[in-house]
Amino acid sequence: MTKLRVQSFAVSLDGYSAGPAQDMDNPLGVGGMALMDWLFHTRMWQQMHGGDGGGEAGVDNAMAERGFDGIGAWILGRNMFGPVRGPWPDDSWKGWWGDEPPYHVPVFVLTHHARPALTMAGGTTFHFVTEGIHAALEQARAAAGDRDIRLGGGVATVRQYLQASLIDELHLAMSPWLLGRGENLFAGLDLPALGYACVESVAGERATHVMLHRRA
Repeated sequence: MTKLRVQSFAVSLDGYSAGPAQDMDNPLGVGGMALMDWLFHTRMWQQMHGGDGGGEAGVDNAMAERGFDGIGAWILGRNMFGPVRGPWPDDSWKGWWGDEPPYHVPVFVLTHHARPALTMAGGTTFHFVTEGIHAALEQARAAAGDRDIRLGGGVATVRQYLQASLIDELHLAMSPWLLGRGENLFAGLDLPALGYACVESVAGERATHVMLHRRA
């Protein structure tokens, strides 16, 4: 059965997954990029971004690679697609990633403002969904077939799906940083009451990887 998975989602020690004031220079908010330091050193990340085959091949790398196994579609919040707010001024903004995004499957972007589908190099097509999280999940399931769906974020989007108990598996990369402010992943959420339990914890080179599963 198709699962909705959150993978490699970085969280600070004080529960933040993004800093304040997201903009072009700070796509994860001020200080937020520090949470991704564990990923930037991995072999997977460096190969994805044109590296020469270097990078570390330890636990962090294995956990990052696991996040791409069996994925047939993605769901993203609008902030993960870009910093543009309000109605789309035009079709010039095509995401943070250049001409060939790293997804290579259909991606469903949550937004309040309609926009035609955007086909990019490498098999990625962005579909803009205005009907909410359930509609995006339904469309992603149809696109994924017998493969899983990866929920990429951002924080508000993950929180919405958690609150609705729609996420089946949640991989948190707990980074040894304190942000102090920004977007807190856990604030106001009673995860046990929503059906979630910790099933695995693995120490990596630069992060501790915690797996939460939703009980049947």
